[in-house]
Amino acid sequence: MSFPVSHKTIFVLDHGPNFLGSCHQNMEFDIFTKTRQPGIIPLAPLSKSLWTCSVEAAIEYCRIVWDIFPTEKLIRFIVSDHSSMTLNSWSQDQQNLNHLMAALADVGPPKSSNKDSNVIHGLNAAIKALCECSEIQHQKRTSLTENAGKVVNKGRVICFTNVKSDLEVNSLLECFEETLLEQNKLASSSDSLMTIQHCELVMMHVYPVNKESCIAHQAKKMVSPILSTEIHNVKSGRHLAAKLGILVQQHYNLASTTVTGIPMKEEQNASSSANYDVELLHPAAAHAEVFKTGVVNAEGVHITAVKEGQLYETVTLKWCTPRSSSVELQYCTCAFRITPVDVNNRPSSCLTNFLLNGRAVMLEMPRKSGSKVLSHMLASHGGEIFIHTLGTGRSILEDPPSISEGCGGRVTDYRINDFGEFMKQNRLVPHPAKKDVIEFPIEKAKKKLARLTLYWPMVISHTTIFNMTSQLSPLLELITKETLDNNEVTECKKVIYYLVNYESKGTSLPVPAVGTRGKGPKREEQYRLMWNELEAFVRCHCITLEHKSVLECLLECRKPNTDGEGAASIASVKLQLGAQSPSHSPSKKMEKTVRDEKIDINKFDPDECKTADRLKGFDNQSNNSYSKFPPVKKMKLNLDSLKAPRTQSLLSLWTARINSEHEKHHVEFAGRVAGNGPAKLYPNMKCEG
Repeated sequence: MSFPVSHKTIFVLDHGPNFLGSCHQNMEFDIFTKTRQPGIIPLAPLSKSLWTCSVEAAIEYCRIVWDIFPTEKLIRFIVSDHSSMTLNSWSQDQQNLNHLMAALADVGPPKSSNKDSNVIHGLNAAIKALCECSEIQHQKRTSLTENAGKVVNKGRVICFTNVKSDLEVNSLLECFEETLLEQNKLASSSDSLMTIQHCELVMMHVYPVNKESCIAHQAKKMVSPILSTEIHNVKSGRHLAAKLGILVQQHYNLASTTVTGIPMKEEQNASSSANYDVELLHPAAAHAEVFKTGVVNAEGVHITAVKEGQLYETVTLKWCTPRSSSVELQYCTCAFRITPVDVNNRPSSCLTNFLLNGRAVMLEMPRKSGSKVLSHMLASHGGEIFIHTLGTGRSILEDPPSISEGCGGRVTDYRINDFGEFMKQNRLVPHPAKKDVIEFPIEKAKKKLARLTLYWPMVISHTTIFNMTSQLSPLLELITKETLDNNEVTECKKVIYYLVNYESKGTSLPVPAVGTRGKGPKREEQYRLMWNELEAFVRCHCITLEHKSVLECLLECRKPNTDGEGAASIASVKLQLGAQSPSHSPSKKMEKTVRDEKIDINKFDPDECKTADRLKGFDNQSNNSYSKFPPVKKMKLNLDSLKAPRTQSLLSLWTARINSEHEKHHVEFAGRVAGNGPAKLYPNMKCEG
């Protein structure tokens, strides 16, 4: 059984003369005097010592941990001066604030006479303490189960000290690592001790407020497989308390919730009331359900924010006036203990007393409009306060939802059966590990799934070919395979020939009538859309020469389109799906005509590049209809190609008309009229020189 690093935590407090000095953060002592008579000198402000600030911050750390995890997380204190002194053990009866405060009171403040004090004594004692078994670890080790010998021992050491330079820090880290290796050797040969599989060392360099740090901050790094270290430079006073408040959230995966709009009566005037805020700490899993369902940022309202003066996020929930105390009637998914961040202020005390009296408070997420969304509930059980996560989604006890109640709204023609078959075809199974594998099976499965979902319409009304399974059944299944043999290629071509015969007979296609009014599209339009969609589908799976032969057969057999509409549509599909095959042309005759056209590169429309970039980033899943692809602008042809003696389009006729009108209003440039290439500017310049 593996215990996390947070199972054991040891505070090593430097009890040397450096911590006897003041933190230089003044605290006014005479602020409670309402009326001061003249002639009385006010009391001077007080300033706590570095030792007092460190002890208060560590005690607040323990209060938060033991309020939320009364039995699971263990903390020990070791004081270090000329030797080490352990204040409590891993026993559960010594894991409380009363025992710890009494032991710290016996220790007293540092003494200036302890010149030979060194924090390394406390660090060595911390390593020995981590090798000792806790009660739960001893129980697991001595159990007659197969996992008795697999108990993993991890821990964390938080050291409060004051050093002079980076060299002193490096010396402490080296001594700590050496002692850790030596102690593991001793523990491996002992029946009562446990080896340390991993240890986190957190060095807190504490210094007065009016001074600057003399060492560099160091983020968490792995020194060895069993040791990781991090160094923090923290000013004493309220800065140290705030830093420990952030670390306790990181070490135990806690989250912050701020309850806003709590109505409370004023202390001076009982007839009036004001709204207050109370910040609570609890395990981060209490917010997992809300973030998972996506209700958090509904309607653009963000409930997570960083409060002024803090360095971490808090979730803001509004107080909902309780109407009843029926706690057990709520649909709750999980519950966790809570603790106030500022346990001594009046709003926190009032909220705690209110909940301990048996009342329950509903918490709602802030919304701009609409009905309330109750996401959490505060209630007490057995003298302890819990935050309950309420189910914001559909309960598992209810009937499964209708497809019309999902994200699609009133869309009811989803391809549910096809999607079920698609999931069955892409199931994953365990695969034995092999050393000589170039590409893992999971990577192959991802690539296959990405290729199969390049074009997969989700709605029946957005597709034609998937409504013609009886006519296209061999081709739709075979073309998605990674490889095709000659027989399968022949079967695919037979389907294409069948479609050509189907179109020549004038048979109507099975176009879905969902959401359409009137007679629907004409037969020619139906076939045009069908050919475009079928070509887009085949292009997605052109990965071998056999696939490309099927595509070539399709391009040769489909009916030519007029005015180049089909070419524009296919170009957009090609950009959308990233096809690498050559440009489509309806027939061999049109293919030759387009090949003979000369494209003037200098007159290329720059907007065409922007359109291509926009199409490449277009989401294929959000637009499942091939008919919704935006058209791509055609490249401008030069004047000679427009004047070619063949059937002109409406655009060429209109362009010629506009050019002829413009030519009547200005004198043509002589160089263009001559027609002998580019005109030479300033031809007489050299002659004059």
